[in-house]
Amino acid sequence: MLRSGRRILSTVRAVRAAGARRTAALAIERAAPQFAARRPPGTTVSLESLAAQVEAILRGWGMSEEHASITAELVVYADRRGIDSHGCAMLVHYHRALLAGRLTVTPSIDVVRESDSAALVDGGGGLGHVPGQTAMTLAVTKSRATGLGAVGVRNSGHFGAAGAYAAMATAAGCLGFATSSADLPAVVPTRGKKAMLGTNPLAFAAPAKRNRPLLLDMATSTVSLGKIVDAWRRGRSIPSGWAVDPTGAPVTGARRAYADRLLTPLGGSPELGSHKGYGLAVMAETLSSILTGMGTWGESAYPQRPVGHFFLALDPRRFRGDDDFAGDLDTMLDSLRATEPIDAAEPVLVAGDPEYAAESERERSGVPLTRRVVDDLRALASGAGVPFVLDTRH
Repeated sequence: MLRSGRRILSTVRAVRAAGARRTAALAIERAAPQFAARRPPGTTVSLESLAAQVEAILRGWGMSEEHASITAELVVYADRRGIDSHGCAMLVHYHRALLAGRLTVTPSIDVVRESDSAALVDGGGGLGHVPGQTAMTLAVTKSRATGLGAVGVRNSGHFGAAGAYAAMATAAGCLGFATSSADLPAVVPTRGKKAMLGTNPLAFAAPAKRNRPLLLDMATSTVSLGKIVDAWRRGRSIPSGWAVDPTGAPVTGARRAYADRLLTPLGGSPELGSHKGYGLAVMAETLSSILTGMGTWGESAYPQRPVGHFFLALDPRRFRGDDDFAGDLDTMLDSLRATEPIDAAEPVLVAGDPEYAAESERERSGVPLTRRVVDDLRALASGAGVPFVLDTRH
């Protein structure tokens, strides 16, 4: 217990020191922008070393070898596919939750209710990666037996990129759907000026034959909160329409947007269809939070709450009676990509194409990490008492 306490204290000091360095660097850049160009660049690391670093930190926190391996794989899934807001950059936020007592790294994950085609999993108050994998695996098993498997998860946490779970179903020839609630509200309803919903992502995947699976992964807000954080980390402003201030006016400062946590529903404004994003967010909240018994936020103060998820797997053979679903999906995907583009330099894509392209590039060249992410990972590794292995450039 004493050794654990010293380790946590060491981590706190390391993270605080890294934060002080970042604050000083920001002050210099604001006073004299020419100094920004002199800042040491970030580091490009191999996927293998990044996964090893993430797993080592998680094990240093006390996570079991099995859970650390699964969690690291799903964390790096996001970094591998260019979803930088949901990958290793999230570890510092997970650590803050751990120190605050809102997260355990030794959860008991149990199936608490089950029927032939449905189940409810309790995440035990830990991160959502292992409960998410457990639930989607169970949903796929049920779908192969009955045609459909629907599994909810309660008492969980952030689970990374939703697409990772939807994609799991395609490996078994099934269609997959995944969605999640959030631990704090960050999205205002259309016409409102108070956050009442999370960014509530949803993902859908379907297997093809010649093509890689169709894979839609999106926040129901105009952008995810992670993209606001990523813009802040990179010192960039955000486009007007991503977030608003307490009066409803647009905000373009990423740090201010993150502090206010008043993101717009997908669409950005009523004129551009934000009621549709709002509706999707409510759907995700209903499936992930209400259905699993996690409740929702009312007009009272916002307590930090556990997260709920929902996973669905469908076996197309139970609907068509043949094996041609994947081939027909190929035809649709090929025809969409063959659509004559407005600009020949920017061809028509389908959901998943940008992530697959990023994956191919990063498997060749490695994962680019900003200096701030590197500083955070170094501090976390030091505090967890594990080696830092990301100094080598690739």
